[in-house]
Amino acid sequence: MSRPIKQIHLAAHFPGVNNTTVWSDPAAGSHIEFGSFVHFARTAERGKFDFLFLAEGLRLREQNGLIHDLDVVGRPDTFTVLAALAAVTDRLGLAGTINSTFNEPYEVARQFASLDHLSGGRAAWNVVTSWDAFTGENFRRGGFLPEDQRYARARTFLRTAWALFDSWRGDEIVADGETGVFLRDPHPGRFTHRDAHFDIAGQFNVPRSPQGRPVIFQAGDSDEGREFAASGADAIFSRHGALEAGQAFYADVKRRLARYGRARDQLLILPAATFVLGDTDAEAAEIAHEVRLQQVSGGTAIQFLEQLWNRDLSDHDPDGPLPAVDPDPGEHTVARGRASVRMFGDRLATANQWRQLAEAKNLSTRELIIEVTGRQTFVGSPATVASAINDLVQADASDGFILVPHVTPGGLDGFVDTVVPLLQERGVFRTEYEGVTLRDHLGLAPLVPAVSGTSDAPGASAAGPGSAARAVS
Repeated sequence: MSRPIKQIHLAAHFPGVNNTTVWSDPAAGSHIEFGSFVHFARTAERGKFDFLFLAEGLRLREQNGLIHDLDVVGRPDTFTVLAALAAVTDRLGLAGTINSTFNEPYEVARQFASLDHLSGGRAAWNVVTSWDAFTGENFRRGGFLPEDQRYARARTFLRTAWALFDSWRGDEIVADGETGVFLRDPHPGRFTHRDAHFDIAGQFNVPRSPQGRPVIFQAGDSDEGREFAASGADAIFSRHGALEAGQAFYADVKRRLARYGRARDQLLILPAATFVLGDTDAEAAEIAHEVRLQQVSGGTAIQFLEQLWNRDLSDHDPDGPLPAVDPDPGEHTVARGRASVRMFGDRLATANQWRQLAEAKNLSTRELIIEVTGRQTFVGSPATVASAINDLVQADASDGFILVPHVTPGGLDGFVDTVVPLLQERGVFRTEYEGVTLRDHLGLAPLVPAVSGTSDAPGASAAGPGSAARAVS
């Protein structure tokens, strides 16, 4: 018996930093003018995408004590942009990253409930924690929370937010910080939450929104992040876009769902993906090569190198070999505000791997950085790209993709005009929106407010508050 053909989920990420964008392209526009966001969002909606996604940047990045000028474009406030986009779109989901380390539950719950009302049920929250004290310097809390306490704060932050969302039901919901048990008493719409991180009580002032709560996204790849996604998130952003790595990640996360009483279709796996299109595969490959050269200039290559070497390498020749000196294994002091510095693990081991690769392929420093930071997931003609996307989804390497174009705001246009129709012809992607809320687009069941004295875990109407366990970074 053959299995049903899976429907593909597509979303679009408006990039907020120069990790992917090509500034020198004549088509490149502003990353802060509202017109850019409008064009991007309307293109995604014209393509019947599930949602638009905005990341978050709470501080400008620095390298060697200077603003990382190759990477900075400015970061307008997420809620402001999404609320404005709600007025110029009708069906497109609106997803934003909001930090649980520096914000407060009442404020965030009120903002998301308002966004869900303004958009008619299209709001989504990508829950993250902040990992560095450098970013924390912009806030009263600074860097005082070590990692385990950030996760503890995030867990209770989520439980508190659910209590607030669900409190507009004519009952008071009381969250006990010791037991996680939610109690009720007959005071309409009131809430109380007391634990090591929060001591709040009051009355939520936004009625229950069309979705009840925002759709919950998660973007971590650690074991703790995967467990959080399985416990209650509706979708998980993944960096595993290739077949084998994607299948391994997909199988690992999906198998965790059963322990929380959840079915496989209650959590979507959505890797980020870039793309380069051409009239032919050969033309697309040529364009892709030029794009990578523009994405990684000599200066950018040196800054990437410094993030691993943890040294000032401003005098190093990007067109020469890798440095003979080894990385500094001490505390990272060169690049600040970049999550990528956490990904290297053993710096010396990674440097040796890079040296072996450079020697085997006779690569200069810049060529090596282009090789190890490759971002182009799909390269080819529209037909080739459509087939590649469908093959990965049908092979359970993902449930769809979050597309990140290298030019904004118009970089999504070609994909919508040429690739989407081919997917629609295959019968694997919608030709029209069938619902009005983001939960509808994602194929998720409506949330039903708890009636038995517990508050649901995010995305799982049958789960208790303790299962909304882990936040992500």
